Amino acid sequence: MTDENEMNEETDESSAPADEAAEAVIAEAEEIVAEAAESVEEASDASEADDADAAPVGAGLANEWSGGAAAEAPAADVVVDEDALLEEDYVELEPYISPFDRPGRWFVLHTQSGYEKKVKQNLEARIASMNMEERIYEVVIPTREIPEFKNGKKVMTEKKLFPGYLLCRTSLDDDAWYVIRNTPGVTGFVNQGGKPSPMRRKDVENFLGVEADRTQEATKKSKPMFEYDMGETVRVKEGPFADFSGEIIEINEDQLKVKVLVNIFGRETPVELEFAQVARL
Repeated sequence: MTDENEMNEETDESSAPADEAAEAVIAEAEEIVAEAAESVEEASDASEADDADAAPVGAGLANEWSGGAAAEAPAADVVVDEDALLEEDYVELEPYISPFDRPGRWFVLHTQSGYEKKVKQNLEARIASMNMEERIYEVVIPTREIPEFKNGKKVMTEKKLFPGYLLCRTSLDDDAWYVIRNTPGVTGFVNQGGKPSPMRRKDVENFLGVEADRTQEATKKSKPMFEYDMGETVRVKEGPFADFSGEIIEINEDQLKVKVLVNIFGRETPVELEFAQVARL
């Protein structure tokens, strides 16, 4: 036992320096770890400070990329003049006024057929030269775009509604009557009982207002069977000549049209219509 104890004591004494060395190594390692941790903490604090300084830019980019509210908000130094924007963008629409409700009344003038434009120019020149703008307001040649087929294609052609007539809006008195009646090419007023007869609202709006703004109805692609004959009297069902009646003087089955001799303002006028626009009396 004595020998064994002595051996153990020798072993403990020999291992003591090794333990001390190990403890020294551990202590040194702990010190290194502590220094590293302190360096990391300092670096983290510095990084947070940098991030705080860069926050406006970073936040702006983040919001811009994400479509956030910050990207949409205007810069603090940008002033938006809302009143100016409203004033610039706002466009006031004028209310529609029927041509019948404009100042004066509408009258129908006889002219020399084929010289309607020239007579209109003559009358407008007299109105200006005689300072009658405040009593004779407007002179119109009523026209309508009529579909026609040329070279196999449908085209819109402007044609006079009433060859040999003008429409004139005026506050008719003796002076206005004198200026109009004595214009070269004007042969008279359409009248009743010897006095110029103003047009009805229905006729004014049909010829100059609501009907003029409507688009032409599309012609039917299928060719209908036309059951009327030349010389037969028919009634116009729709369009500006609705409720007029007249005699068929021409039938064009290829273009699906019929020409009717309509009595307008006491004069027979040929009017071209679609098949679907007429009916038997």
